[in-house]
Amino acid sequence: MTSVADFLPQKETGRRMSDESFITLLVVGVAIGLFLLASAVLPNFFQFQNLVNLVTNNWAVISLGIGVSFLLVSGNFDLSVGGVVALSGVLSVYFAQAVGGANPLSSGLGMPYVLAIICAMGGALAIGALNALFVVRFKIPSIIVTLGTMMVARGVAQVITHGSQRNTNLPDSFGFLGNLTMFGTSIKLPVVLMVVLLLVAVFIEKKMVFGRVTYWIGSNPVAATLSGINRGWHVTKLYLFSAAIAGAVGILLASEFKSGFSNRGLLMEFDALVIALLGGVAIAGGFGSVIGMFFGAIILAVVTSAATGLVLSPDWQFILKAIAVFLAIMAQTWALALRNR
Repeated sequence: MTSVADFLPQKETGRRMSDESFITLLVVGVAIGLFLLASAVLPNFFQFQNLVNLVTNNWAVISLGIGVSFLLVSGNFDLSVGGVVALSGVLSVYFAQAVGGANPLSSGLGMPYVLAIICAMGGALAIGALNALFVVRFKIPSIIVTLGTMMVARGVAQVITHGSQRNTNLPDSFGFLGNLTMFGTSIKLPVVLMVVLLLVAVFIEKKMVFGRVTYWIGSNPVAATLSGINRGWHVTKLYLFSAAIAGAVGILLASEFKSGFSNRGLLMEFDALVIALLGGVAIAGGFGSVIGMFFGAIILAVVTSAATGLVLSPDWQFILKAIAVFLAIMAQTWALALRNR
């Protein structure tokens, strides 16, 4: 009879590292190589502060990439995160705005800020639960479900903001979380929370049964079910986890800019998917790492920043992203094939 123990990683013989570690190191090498190449082409690019900026300016996408990566490893997609970012941000503003404003966009429910955050997170988790319901219960492909819920979430945000944004009649405390700096530096709280979340995700992935079960489900879902793993409940928790991260990102962005904007987070779901693929996460599930995703984000940030430095138009930046993804997937496939000869 198959048991969970059968899925535990066995010690490999004649090999110094796993394929996953090999791909992660390859991604790290590519990120370093691209940074050095950009530094050779662009003046003043090779600076420590510039490297810090590459991370801090992309904290939101990196945070979203954590939840997206876990779901990809399990064999599922989550394209709803960008819509959840918009929805949670708009809800936090609407709930916190005082009652009786001068116009519909300045009038909200007048909740205390903490309660507004809790209710906005509830809206984000509702989208996550909806994803899990259709994927787990009704067996609809996750790429279709999450594409639909992304449009639902952003559509609700557009209705609440009338296609515009809400940025008036807010309490003074609203902008506190998004603009709080830490340790006497210019680093803001959202960046610190991203780092903490990243460390926790790595610990879950490497040291906890929850992380290993995610891999087992992605690599062999039938065998995982036969071993006694409640696959549906596990995938449900992953969708709630991803929605919670997206909700927190939306609330922090709304706090940082002191506004709820229905188009905030636009295309973030695709950027989160791109950095996961660049980082070596297999689109078919069962393979990848959060650390790889992080360095995938560095690769994307370097490419985008270098393109801006070379005064390329945003249209060309989209093409560069597409080329980077194709090259990354081809390189990873070729490297693994060569390694396993």
